[in-house]
Amino acid sequence: MNLSSPTEADYLGIYSIMFWTLTLIGVVKYVCIALNADDHGEGGTFAMYSLLCRHADIGILPSKRVYAEEDPLLHSQSAIARRPSRLGKFFEQSITARRVLLFIAVLGMCMLIGDGILTPAISVLSAIDGIRGPFPTVSKPVVEALSAAILIGLFLLQKYGTSKVSFLFSPIMAAWTFTTPIIGLYSIVHYYPGIFKAISPYYIVHFFLRNKRQGWQLLGGTVLCITGAEAMFADLGHFSKKAIQMAFLSSIYPSLVLTYAGQTAYLIKNVNDFGDGFYKFVPRPVYWPMFVVATLAAIVASQSLISATFSVIKQSVVLDYFPRVKVVHTSQHKEGEVYSPEINYILMVLCVGVILGFGGGKAIGNAFGVVVIMVMLITTVLLTLVMIIIWRTPLVLAGLYFVPFFIMEGAYVSAVFTKIPEGGWLPFAVSITLAMIMFGWYYGRQRKFEYEMTNKVSLEHLGELLARPEVQRVPGLCFFYSNIQDGLTPILGHYIKNMSSLHTVTIFVTLRPLLVAKVDQSERILINRLGPNGVYGCTVQYGYADNLSLEGGDDLAAQVTSCLQWHIQMDTDGRQSPEEEMAQLEAARLAGVVHVRGKMRFYVGEDAGWFDKIMLGFYEFLHGICRSALPVLGMPLQQRVEIGMLYKV
Repeated sequence: MNLSSPTEADYLGIYSIMFWTLTLIGVVKYVCIALNADDHGEGGTFAMYSLLCRHADIGILPSKRVYAEEDPLLHSQSAIARRPSRLGKFFEQSITARRVLLFIAVLGMCMLIGDGILTPAISVLSAIDGIRGPFPTVSKPVVEALSAAILIGLFLLQKYGTSKVSFLFSPIMAAWTFTTPIIGLYSIVHYYPGIFKAISPYYIVHFFLRNKRQGWQLLGGTVLCITGAEAMFADLGHFSKKAIQMAFLSSIYPSLVLTYAGQTAYLIKNVNDFGDGFYKFVPRPVYWPMFVVATLAAIVASQSLISATFSVIKQSVVLDYFPRVKVVHTSQHKEGEVYSPEINYILMVLCVGVILGFGGGKAIGNAFGVVVIMVMLITTVLLTLVMIIIWRTPLVLAGLYFVPFFIMEGAYVSAVFTKIPEGGWLPFAVSITLAMIMFGWYYGRQRKFEYEMTNKVSLEHLGELLARPEVQRVPGLCFFYSNIQDGLTPILGHYIKNMSSLHTVTIFVTLRPLLVAKVDQSERILINRLGPNGVYGCTVQYGYADNLSLEGGDDLAAQVTSCLQWHIQMDTDGRQSPEEEMAQLEAARLAGVVHVRGKMRFYVGEDAGWFDKIMLGFYEFLHGICRSALPVLGMPLQQRVEIGMLYKV
């Protein structure tokens, strides 16, 4: 609280700010508008970015662009709906605008990951701090140690999946949602029955006229009243839109309105208790039950952000924007339930470090406020683009949305930026670190893609290589993985020249990530013949929410083989009869299956520029510590072969 001696009018103004922030941002922006900007059921800033990329050619990586006429999920739309708007054409023609848009989407994603670090820390720390009410002798280090221990236990349980304990979440959150407003109503009746007059915007105007600069700085704290709305949108893939809307409007929103009203009523009669406004307004007879409920609710809230962080990282890895980490699906029934060991333990170390390093909750709250409002501002910008480019909303109506929310959230951003020296720097440090990792990975992958496209092996050259007398066709079924679609990877030529052989049936597999949430199973695997006998091309299309590990079912190789058999039966244009091709495929499968993956490394020479030396050296470091792509696809270790090749820069 920046106000040295708050008055009744000050508290009424603060409650009015919180009420209208909840109503406008929580109800109008997120529940009524943003939840409609889903990408096949997935929400969040990255989902909106993928939605924009699917309706206009505004992607950056050539391998990641999804043109409207190529996207099978858009075939049902009319030509008018797929035609870019003026704003869409501007982004298509400006590489700078596309880079800025990608930067905004990545920043929003990084900030959400920062949210996954700060939410567990501030939620658990604030709940456990309630011990100091009845026991003032308990020191802050003890509270911090207890909070850290609870978080460590929570992170150690992540590998078992949230489905094992999710049956407890609803009762806990129901208890929290329905008990706090009851206490709020008691506080309103007992302390200040006329609290709801503060709904009038008059009290907001009066508050800022009275407090001026101090009132503006106080916005950095009041923004915390709307925390969770950004996570609600990001978690859209775990719940249906209607379920979120019904839950928020019927329980969450009225619960928060009554709870904040009750706290404000208490503070009006106890003006100097603003340091701990929650536990102080809880009546003594129900203090300990509320302490237990608050602690359990903090753990559930922490779990939701941890799960959202896993989902965001998985989406980034699937689309090759982030170094490969292990992603485990902890539920056979819920595809969105994932767990990453590396990310889990990194989050655990950072959360515990935040608690022990920052000490009090004020600095963590400052950092938390920066994360929350930055994600919301980025959502406003991307949602406006979705309105204009995809929904074709008239500019006047889009402006009626953009201008008020941009001004409101811009005011909050300007206020929380003053908190950067007091802890607000943390999310920026995390975001910059993550952005550097993502950009270093992106730059290296882009350079590799450019090299492969320049030195790709054409089908004519493949025929020439196989026609050489020293090259033999050996028995077996080979899955040869490639990063390019128009042509074959240069590692193929390197492989044939050194091994002097190629398997009788060779399938060149290209994994093609699309900027969509999910790809229909019928469009997942595309097969075609490549000319030489027994050589096929295969494109595996998948979205950022699709599961490629295929645990508990057929692996990718089995699915590709099944699709190839169907293709042989349906396509009679081959050099052999379908019966001969099927027999050749079955004989190759029985002879043995091998998965070949190229491992192209950069050799940075002395004549390379300093930028390439730094960025490609950083990429090679990331590439060296990240996981291989083949284990993600469930390939047996004994069937994997890696072929190394150096590319001099």
